[in-house]
Amino acid sequence: MAAGAGAGAQFVDRVVLHVQAGHGGNGCASVHREKFKPLGGPDGANGGRGGDVILEVDSNAASLLDYHRRPHRKATNGRPGQGGHRTGANGGDVILPVPDGTVVKDARGEVLADLVGEGTRFVVAEGGHGGLGNAALATAKRKAPGFALLGEPGEERDVVLELKSVADVALVGFPSAGKSSLIAALSAAKPKIADYPFTTLVPNLGVVSAGEHTFTVADVPGLIEGASEGRGLGLEFLRHIERSSTLAHVLDCATMEPGRDPVSDFEVIENELKAYDRVLGDRPLSDRPRIVVLNKVDVPDARELAEMVRPEFEKRGLRVFEVSAASHEGLRELSFAMAAMVEEFRAALPPAEPTRIVLRPAPVGGDAEFEVKRTGDNEYLITGAKPVRWLRQTDFANEEAVGYLADRLAKLGVEQALAKAGAEPGATVLIGTQEESIVFDWQPEISADAEGGTGPRGTDRRLDGYL
Repeated sequence: MAAGAGAGAQFVDRVVLHVQAGHGGNGCASVHREKFKPLGGPDGANGGRGGDVILEVDSNAASLLDYHRRPHRKATNGRPGQGGHRTGANGGDVILPVPDGTVVKDARGEVLADLVGEGTRFVVAEGGHGGLGNAALATAKRKAPGFALLGEPGEERDVVLELKSVADVALVGFPSAGKSSLIAALSAAKPKIADYPFTTLVPNLGVVSAGEHTFTVADVPGLIEGASEGRGLGLEFLRHIERSSTLAHVLDCATMEPGRDPVSDFEVIENELKAYDRVLGDRPLSDRPRIVVLNKVDVPDARELAEMVRPEFEKRGLRVFEVSAASHEGLRELSFAMAAMVEEFRAALPPAEPTRIVLRPAPVGGDAEFEVKRTGDNEYLITGAKPVRWLRQTDFANEEAVGYLADRLAKLGVEQALAKAGAEPGATVLIGTQEESIVFDWQPEISADAEGGTGPRGTDRRLDGYL
């Protein structure tokens, strides 16, 4: 979501980011040659690793605007290996700075990472591994492989970035209740201020000092009755107060709108906060400590109204402060009360974890190495992380590479699993997914005799007549 924030500026707190990690470089198939030593052994090196796409919390990042404008980000590929044991260079990582408090979700809405704290990192797309060169594939029986493995593709995915402001105190209240003016008076922040609804189209944050204590304050723009159901602007910004330890109800004691008064305004906002709790889980907003701020008491009628309604809030066990953002009356007392509540919350927190954390998405494929599923008449689908990965590494234009793949699948137990599942010679075998797979004709009479079928370099006798 993007909203205007003053002339020419934009604030964005939700974007869809398309990321592509770098592909791994291909391995090299090479044989060392020099005078009088025509076959000096394999010397093809491995390909380089593809670059990662990394999100990193940076205090200089204020919003997600840059990713709204340029939502596609790609890391560079690894370089292929070369002869003479020269390993390909790794691809360069792409580090994307994000604001403190950014939540990363996948396309289904599941949270992948919650990035809080300067320098916290999340690898959002992992680069592909480089392919092995023939020097790494050489064995006692296969002394000079005539093939190498292909580099693996880098991870490609779409993720949703949502910004949840990291503020200690959240100011809640109707539009034009004076929240922005209060932040401006308490801190050095300079929000846009005017006397009409929805002046504030972005969450405003300010840093407040009270004695030896420093804390941050944020407001929620456009919170009105029905906001939790999508009315007004409040629902778009409620996420910005989820991390706050304290809520401050800012109530307009000088409003001239019919049917409104501080008590009814308070009850409307409380109902909206409770309605929003259904999406928060463990720590709902309705459980946060709160105070009441009766604002605009510099207006004579407003001061009189504040004195009338104050006992009603105190009866509910709430601390009440009569203030004026315009004249600064009562602000010192209010700031010290907020600081005390914030410090009480901080003191109750468990010891801080290290701030620099690298998270990676969970591996695909689960615990099982592979699974065989019958999908039709003598048709079978093989799924699993290893078989799919090995397919991506195979150069199907090279018989020896295909034979090597057959050996790997046999060692994994795929041949036995197919026979156990009832597959007959000539069965159609798909490896991958039903939407994206490579198709084979299963011929069990072709022995998976580990490395025993190799012929001249780049060929495999077992595949004569089948490729």
